[in-house]
Amino acid sequence: MRFILALMCCLAGVAHATPVATPPQKAYLSLIIDDLGQNLPQDRRVLALPGPVTAAIMPDTPHATEVAREAHRAGKIVILHMPMAPATGPFAWHPELPIEELEKRLNAAFKVVPHTAGINNHMGSRMTAQPAAMAWLMADLQRRHKFFVDSRTSAQTVAAAQAQKIALASVSRDVFLDDEPTEAAIYTQLQTAISLAHEQGSAVLIGHPYPQTLAVLERELPKLKAQGIDWIDIEQMISVRGNRATAAHGKDGVYRPLPAP
Repeated sequence: MRFILALMCCLAGVAHATPVATPPQKAYLSLIIDDLGQNLPQDRRVLALPGPVTAAIMPDTPHATEVAREAHRAGKIVILHMPMAPATGPFAWHPELPIEELEKRLNAAFKVVPHTAGINNHMGSRMTAQPAAMAWLMADLQRRHKFFVDSRTSAQTVAAAQAQKIALASVSRDVFLDDEPTEAAIYTQLQTAISLAHEQGSAVLIGHPYPQTLAVLERELPKLKAQGIDWIDIEQMISVRGNRATAAHGKDGVYRPLPAP
């Protein structure tokens, strides 16, 4: 009898010592395709991707309005892919332009690209480093009820920090998919983004409508769920991140300090 009681106590101890399995951390991914509006067949392949791809449409392209309308009808989020220095053209922002001209160009761009929920910068390494212009832009987007995606084309960007300063809905890019436009390199970048999503909980990718990029995405995106990834739209990603910077872009959720005025 004593032996049975002792055995039962031992078994109870083992049961209490067995760790409870914790569910794996959620891993989220969002995908933006830039530079839409130039080539209708390629853009339609983007809109046909099997999930919540965000369509970033350039205003100075021949099919901007048409693609925006088609994307909206397809249930995709549309954002304005706003040209910024060193980009050129009639809509492009440059540091030497007065705020009045910046506003005029932004208004014109929004007219060309309807159904927009937000914007991201096309190029912009010179422009996104301008605190005054970025502060004005974020206040204007707040007034328009639109969000901002910092493409982070420069390490000197202050755009996301200015957005965070006024609590504007915003998020920053983590991985460029196709700086090297070969299928092998694009696949590697996609796997980098998947690993990053598992590591930090989320990843924001930006790619372009290159044939090589679309070939990889058409093949690999249906496999995301099996790799433990939830593909969500960019508005959901903003909610998931709660306007907080990742470790690569700031500290304790705060984007790196703005330069002193």
